[in-house]
Amino acid sequence: MKPLVSIIMGSTSDWKIMEKAAIQLNEFKVPFEVNALSAHRTPAEVEDFAKNAAGRGIKVIIAGAGMAAHLCGVIAAMTTIPVIGVPINATLEGMDALLAIVQMPPGIPVATVAINGAQNAAILAAQMIAIGDNELENKLKTFKEELKQKIVNANKELKSYIFEYKTN
Repeated sequence: MKPLVSIIMGSTSDWKIMEKAAIQLNEFKVPFEVNALSAHRTPAEVEDFAKNAAGRGIKVIIAGAGMAAHLCGVIAAMTTIPVIGVPINATLEGMDALLAIVQMPPGIPVATVAINGAQNAAILAAQMIAIGDNELENKLKTFKEELKQKIVNANKELKSYIFEYKTN
């Protein structure tokens, strides 16, 4: 089995957030790999990873980073593979990482999800891959229908609560 998605994080301390991406990709049965690479501490390894990812069959890179969060942009600068940035709340409520990831210069796009939004990054990666994969597209449709059903069921439950002045 060859990975289609690469989950990268600047430090293993980010794993508790990035694991959500791994769990979601696993549920969709999308092969993935996980690595810790630091734009600041292992720049040569980051460059090697980014320049060789396409040749290894990687279709989407999910990169999580906190604080200065350079990892996402550095990888995006060295590959044509779509990069999805996950800002990690390490300091400043994660706003430093969010701004560092989303404010990329022209020509170096990084799709960015919410602070600590690794699960959404995995869903977005799956949606990108599903453009050419009908089976994965159907899994995503089922997943979204299940999300809808959870809200429909929750609303039914709310209707069952009785209060003297509740009108619905």
